[in-house]
Amino acid sequence: MNFRSLFCLTLLCLPLTAHAGYFDQREDVRSFIAEISARNQLDANTLVAAFADAEVQPRVIDYIKPPSQPGVRSWKRYRARFLDAPRISGGLKFWQTYQTTVDEAAKKTGVPAEIIVAIIGVETIYGRNTGNFQALSALATLAFDYPPRAELFRRELEALFLLARDQDEPVGNYLGSYAGAIGLPQFLPSSIRSFAVDGDGDGRVDLRGNPRDAIHSVANFLALHGWQRGAEIVRPAVLAEPTANLQPLLELGLLPSLDGALLAAYGISDPQAGPDKELVALIDFVTPGEPTQYQLGLQNFYVISRYNRSSFYAMSVVELARALRLERAARSELLATAPPVRKQSGKRSRR
Repeated sequence: MNFRSLFCLTLLCLPLTAHAGYFDQREDVRSFIAEISARNQLDANTLVAAFADAEVQPRVIDYIKPPSQPGVRSWKRYRARFLDAPRISGGLKFWQTYQTTVDEAAKKTGVPAEIIVAIIGVETIYGRNTGNFQALSALATLAFDYPPRAELFRRELEALFLLARDQDEPVGNYLGSYAGAIGLPQFLPSSIRSFAVDGDGDGRVDLRGNPRDAIHSVANFLALHGWQRGAEIVRPAVLAEPTANLQPLLELGLLPSLDGALLAAYGISDPQAGPDKELVALIDFVTPGEPTQYQLGLQNFYVISRYNRSSFYAMSVVELARALRLERAARSELLATAPPVRKQSGKRSRR
């Protein structure tokens, strides 16, 4: 039996509806419990009880597995999902409400305020959609019933138990996305433990109900992944020959590794290149039926892609941030140039 047939058989064997008492009866889960209990001094009986209450969630596998018939990539369609009215108007309101905190995080880390706000906007529309899946059940399902990425999700499941211990909270209380991402910034449990910070100084980290912690944690994540203060993020590439074969450069990925000489060899010029001969990555933004857009990604673009390893995702953050910054500036200018409102005297004219 090949892997695909075995995987399909596994899916068929899953219950059609979620129920508890599934995981704690499995030998692979019991082995996992013994392993992480010994490694982290976690109480094995507590882990067994948690798995007994966890529910298998077949839907999370449907959501996370690649589509059987992948659609055509479209930057125009992807972009439209995130540069919409709710994210722009909501972003301006969120920025205004938490301006002091955003400014503090930006000053401390060098990450621009609009980038911090945009990431939270792209992830959850500023906390509106943080997910209703129990993280324990979602991660357990992916860790033990989705072989292609089982190793990753077992690490995240272990991190979830450690997070619950760190925060002295029942492990079943955490809700999030179908992949186990939690809170306004949608951090996986391991990222919460590694990058989340107490933004308001109340002695605890809460990414689910405390936007100040979320703001500082997003900025901290980007800073620790190598954000360069005051540096560019991305700029357009100028192609001498639109039909040139650029695939060898595109296949090098998002990590900046191309110098000016190599770009020139492929007919690409970089008019804004600095004197320090900075390296860039060539990135394509394809929309069917329209000319492909090419951009040169710098270190900060690569850093954004560590949040979600997709060029489309990183560019949507950049463009939402740009839209928020421009709209905020336009509204400030409008207020500054508006004529003063005359106060009414309060006296009524006599007839």
